Amino acid sequence: MTPIQIMHSTHSTHNEDHFRLFKTIGLAVFFVGILVFISSLFLGDYQITQQSLQASEDRVSAERLQALQPLIGTTFSSKHNALAQISSAIRAADPQIDDYNLGVTKFWILKNATTGLLKENTFFYFLLSVILAAVGSLLYIVPQFYEGLPGIKHNNIWFSTAMARGAVGITIGTLFIGFYVLLYWFPQYIVNLVLLFDPVSYFIRDLPADQWFLYGFLYTLTIIVMGLRMLAKYRHSRYHIIRTFSIIFFQLIIAFLLPSFLERLSLPSMDLKNAWPLNYYFFTDWHINSLWGGGTFGQFIFIWGMVLSFIVVPVLTYFYGKRWYCSWVCGCGGLAETLGDPFRQLSNKSLRAWKVERFSIHSVLIFAVVMTVMQIANYSSDGALFANYTWRVNQAYSFLIGAAFAGVVGTGFYPFMGNRVWCRFGCPIAAILGIVQRIKSRFRITTNGGQCISCGNCSTYCEMGIDVRAYAQRGENIVRASCVGCGVCAAVCPRGVLRLENGPAEKRFNLPEMQAVN
Repeated sequence: MTPIQIMHSTHSTHNEDHFRLFKTIGLAVFFVGILVFISSLFLGDYQITQQSLQASEDRVSAERLQALQPLIGTTFSSKHNALAQISSAIRAADPQIDDYNLGVTKFWILKNATTGLLKENTFFYFLLSVILAAVGSLLYIVPQFYEGLPGIKHNNIWFSTAMARGAVGITIGTLFIGFYVLLYWFPQYIVNLVLLFDPVSYFIRDLPADQWFLYGFLYTLTIIVMGLRMLAKYRHSRYHIIRTFSIIFFQLIIAFLLPSFLERLSLPSMDLKNAWPLNYYFFTDWHINSLWGGGTFGQFIFIWGMVLSFIVVPVLTYFYGKRWYCSWVCGCGGLAETLGDPFRQLSNKSLRAWKVERFSIHSVLIFAVVMTVMQIANYSSDGALFANYTWRVNQAYSFLIGAAFAGVVGTGFYPFMGNRVWCRFGCPIAAILGIVQRIKSRFRITTNGGQCISCGNCSTYCEMGIDVRAYAQRGENIVRASCVGCGVCAAVCPRGVLRLENGPAEKRFNLPEMQAVN
């Protein structure tokens, strides 16, 4: 080696050592933040006082607060015992109370009854947990902008214990599932975590934090942090750089900050990019009454929701395919593309999985359509047509699809089934977009079979379970209904075989010449 080569090699090794040190420190800081966050669940006692009951007046009825008067002055060291006593007192006063309202009551009473260091230093613990974990993540991610080559190859991905269903991956998936189960069905057990977000919630909304603010904040922060990872990983692709910024923008501004500011102004609030039927409660009587009774702005939101769902969605899908929504705008897709990216290769590419996918996603769509028809009919007839059955169907859909499928399975199963489980098997708007894309759209992925070397990168990293290589080898355009147009297949192709295009609809299908002749 020449002296210049030796100096360059020494300099590169020196930089690699620095990068490795930064990543090690970042990982350590991240785990400290996560440890503090989880340990917050077990900090503090719970004391029922007149002040804690008064703090719950906006969320709990006066009759239920009155039923808790005998517990004033009682201190509980166990969350379970506190909840048992609260539940017993409420049920004694109101035996007909349903589980949902009982859960809401227990959540707010217990949250406002929390005492101790966590209650007195919520912002400090917020910084020491959530923000510290975010800083650690950034310390781990930032060196990736400078080390190695941009883009991805196989890189022994199937030997990773975190990204190939190994022990670390199973642990991550289990934590995800546990979090979603608590969030949807047992939020009263995570009141300590919710308490951490009170200072931020008061600053943004001028309201105390609930479990949905906690979820929205963590969801948004995760997309931002992991979005930076996407930018580092795909920094060679202008398409992915712009797409990642789009995902971050729509989640941070449209889905999180704007609805929060509207709440602060006491105006009707809604995620303005959330179209029906993904927004499955849009046509419920309570939602229509809330928006239509919310003055001019509420009526605007209702009309915008209708225009978005029935005009904007199909028109843009005709011109750009489902990618404009699923890969550029949607929050579910945003989380899948950022947090879920390390697990994208785990999607099942088999023909059997494809059959299950088509049956599953269209079944959910039919469920959503039937439920919506019942909602509209019941609203129009003032409850005369389906009466209480509409509420029961809504509850069933909310539990089975909105919570269990979209949340627990859709995100919790990232490390087991890939990052687009919900988008591929359950999302009803993805089903509608897919139908339009498959039948009448200008979007397709064109292939150049003569250049394909069958490396398999495209199929490996297709998050929607499409065997892209099979199409490329035959020189066929890819117009599958499930394709979300993320473009990763084209980004990882070493020969430039694949290309995302929007052209005349009649030219979407190009069979190979020999096959066309036959």
